[in-house]
Amino acid sequence: MATTALGGNPCETVGELPAVGASAPAFSLIGSDFSEVTLPEGSRTVLNIFPSVDTGVCAASVKRFNELAASLDDTSVICVSADLPFAQARFCGAEGIEAVTAASAFRSDFGDAYGVRLLDGKFEGLLARAVVVVDRDGSVLHSQLVPEIGQEPDYDAAVSALS
Repeated sequence: MATTALGGNPCETVGELPAVGASAPAFSLIGSDFSEVTLPEGSRTVLNIFPSVDTGVCAASVKRFNELAASLDDTSVICVSADLPFAQARFCGAEGIEAVTAASAFRSDFGDAYGVRLLDGKFEGLLARAVVVVDRDGSVLHSQLVPEIGQEPDYDAAVSALS
């Protein structure tokens, strides 16, 4: 288990993020249009993982990765939360989010496979805030579990891992 915090209160996750150099676990998520979203083969991928698009920091991370995605060559960005696809579609439509893929873990073991499902606290059952960067060969280049859920991830470190 790993520990993050929400409002200064410690929260445990179901496991650990995949380590740098490890193979990223395969997954099947549900896109905002209910299509299947999987880890792309032969492409670099940034996984922006967070509790819900209906919180300010989560919304900010989706918007920031949407901006960054335009300058990331041969890289897809998947924004993963436990939100229902309806909520993700509403948010992306209202905010003009088009450069990233929104994906729901609501009927997936993604949270367990990536070690980010929260086991306790107010957000129990949702996903912790984390970023995982995956290379073309499926190996993890960077992973960060944000120490405080109310804190944005280190965007620069995620982008630097792609260099």
